[in-house]
Amino acid sequence: MKQIAILASGNGTNAEAITHYLRASGESRVSLIITNRPEAGVVERARRLGIPCHAFTSAELREGTAPIALMKEHGIDLIVLAGYLCLITPIYIMEYPQRIVNIHPALLPNFGGKGMYGEHVHRAVLASGAKYSGITIHLVDEHYDHGQHLLQATCPVLAGDTPETLAERIHELEHRFFPSTIVQYLRFL
Repeated sequence: MKQIAILASGNGTNAEAITHYLRASGESRVSLIITNRPEAGVVERARRLGIPCHAFTSAELREGTAPIALMKEHGIDLIVLAGYLCLITPIYIMEYPQRIVNIHPALLPNFGGKGMYGEHVHRAVLASGAKYSGITIHLVDEHYDHGQHLLQATCPVLAGDTPETLAERIHELEHRFFPSTIVQYLRFL
């Protein structure tokens, strides 16, 4: 059974959706959650789900030694970034080449890069006049929101949308497609 580590900075709804999906599929499991924010909602979700959760400082995460050692200890096969707001440094990419997956709340290559997360992304989409938004699930490389795309899914941008209403539809896409895309990718590892 493949072992997954989820890195998250926020509420953890994607981490929970992934965990439930993987438990139902029986093909792999979330065996570790790592966060850079000990007060983040994902910490409580991990506790409720019975998944070990560890918080590291931003400096520890950038340096990578302790988090990678912990992932090795847990036999991690794939790292999943689920609302993780830190740049993955080269040490992770060297240790887990083609084994780090991220989800971005817009259609890349547009609306990506440093500072493009959460509400910032949705505001930029609305300001651009785009007719569609969506999600991009991709492999991680040395640049923000840049690696090979595994899946894109779209939703319309509606007249009168606010960042909050658009975010709701984006979250629905994330919960619908992120877990299954992870399972499909794991089958090729």
